[in-house]
Amino acid sequence: MPWKQPIIGNRTVAILGAGVLGRRIACVWAAGGYNVAIRDPSADQRTSAINFIDNNIASFYKTFGNTNIKLGQYNTYEDLASAVKDAWFVIEAVPEKLDLKISTFAELAAKAPKDCIMGSNSSSFKSRLMVGKLNDEEKKRVLNVHYTMPPVRVTEFMTSTFTDPAIFPFLEEKHREVGLLPATARRESTGFIINRLWAAMKRETLMILAEGVTDPKEIDELFVELFGAKTGPCAAMDGVGLDTVALIEENYIKERGLPSYPVDWLRKNYVSQGKIGAKSGKGGLYPAGYTTKKDVVSQYDNLAAPTLYVLDIGVGENVTSNFFSSGKIYAASANGNNVRKLVDNLPFPDGIGISLSQGRMFWSNMGSPAVNDGTIESAKLDGSDRKVIVPAGVAHTPKQLTIDHVNEKIYFADREGMRVHRLNFDGSGHEILVQTGDFNNPVEKSDQARHCVGITVDPKHGKFYWTQKGASKAGQGRIFRANINTLAGATAVTRSDIELLLENLPEPIDLEIDPDTEILYWTDRGEYPVGNSVNRTYVGSGRDSEVSAAPKFDILTRHLHEAIGISLDNVNKHIYFVDMGGSVYRSDLDGHNKTVIFSGKNAFTGLALTHN
Repeated sequence: MPWKQPIIGNRTVAILGAGVLGRRIACVWAAGGYNVAIRDPSADQRTSAINFIDNNIASFYKTFGNTNIKLGQYNTYEDLASAVKDAWFVIEAVPEKLDLKISTFAELAAKAPKDCIMGSNSSSFKSRLMVGKLNDEEKKRVLNVHYTMPPVRVTEFMTSTFTDPAIFPFLEEKHREVGLLPATARRESTGFIINRLWAAMKRETLMILAEGVTDPKEIDELFVELFGAKTGPCAAMDGVGLDTVALIEENYIKERGLPSYPVDWLRKNYVSQGKIGAKSGKGGLYPAGYTTKKDVVSQYDNLAAPTLYVLDIGVGENVTSNFFSSGKIYAASANGNNVRKLVDNLPFPDGIGISLSQGRMFWSNMGSPAVNDGTIESAKLDGSDRKVIVPAGVAHTPKQLTIDHVNEKIYFADREGMRVHRLNFDGSGHEILVQTGDFNNPVEKSDQARHCVGITVDPKHGKFYWTQKGASKAGQGRIFRANINTLAGATAVTRSDIELLLENLPEPIDLEIDPDTEILYWTDRGEYPVGNSVNRTYVGSGRDSEVSAAPKFDILTRHLHEAIGISLDNVNKHIYFVDMGGSVYRSDLDGHNKTVIFSGKNAFTGLALTHN
């Protein structure tokens, strides 16, 4: 039966796999005006994919030159049937495991429309190897279609040996429509065209490294200088993922009888130790964070960089009306670009946390500091479906907010309320964990040494931490911790497990902890030279339990302008922090390489991040 072009209309392009590459393929098609369905069994991956498209579709729209069309719609699905039921084109981007791809195509053939074109994004497995469970008519609609990490435009097609030849000019036309540059291999070939060239570079690079001839940095420097490339092969492999590189290379080894020692070396020295590149948190051929760049040069930069969510209290603008409700929430990429306003008209927002499992953000509104009217709100990550989960009158002046992802709890500090609170994501199960005073008592309420401001939680070790800042620039600041599980019979006022960690600090504000290293980080708004800084100290079991008059901690960076929000990027080993002067900063965990990634007429307070 001759192949007939599918009627597209409002039908979808379906992407199977919401990972680094899958979500970028989806973003290209949505930016090109096509409706997109993304299937992934992981709820976190589905949320991250939508979040990535929300934050990047505008830049993809400009990059691919699709300024005369309307953006397509995009949704995610857990099950395959729902994702492909209306598809005219499906691209599988599942891991490079042949048995998984075979079972995926068998299920796809049974559940997708009978005119749907089915493509595999694999560059190392021929699609001929994936169609053993399909009938002859189904095999005609299967091919390899490989995307080179959008926004790179190169896309390659290749027959499965069964593919109807009329499919290729049809798909080439559709890919050109969305701004891609398609090319069709004239015969079946493991690796297509570009990937065979790339495979040769990878293979020889790994041989050079395995033989100890030189190191990754020198290879890349020479490569970029000689060929005028934007990045070298080592940085590119880190961006792709060394685990993926190993899987692809092993397929070439089996098919062509190539030597295995370069991949054996890679697995022994990197993959087996979890050092699989930018996405791992342990680095790869380069240290963690190497690919995170302010000025993006290549498609491999910022693949593992976070999306930032920043609270602007609103006082930095020339507000002439609604001064007490001019706060906003912005999302931005880690290099300060793709800034989007998500929520506005907030009454002095201060703290923010993100739950990818819930697909929601949570933030605190201080309200008027003189009045008991603070609130906690929630919304989807695009700012829609806004809800109040802690109404006015329950918390006085909510400040930093943090999330215990293990136990699915929200913690927040309450400044003039002199309390630490905990609750469920929907606002139920509200508890007062710590109470340092009674806000109905004017003497206690005016005592700023009682005010709770910063909060962080370490579920791994069963602890939460908070700051009591003291009067402005007064050197009265303290940092405390207590157990997540309150002792039987204890109350927020009487609990005996509260431990004083540091005192006589200039003015400690927000906190973050790395549970793996048990290092506590915080911002301080006190006087120079110690204040207006980012600091850290070890709080694990080996610490000196004695609290001295001269606190022991490291000052990582100074000269901030009323520093407040702080967030750790444990994937790239970076600290992000903001100040009321309107700047967003990034530094290494030791404070080195401080970079201003955004600066404007704002007054930033809270900060949270997610990895897409």
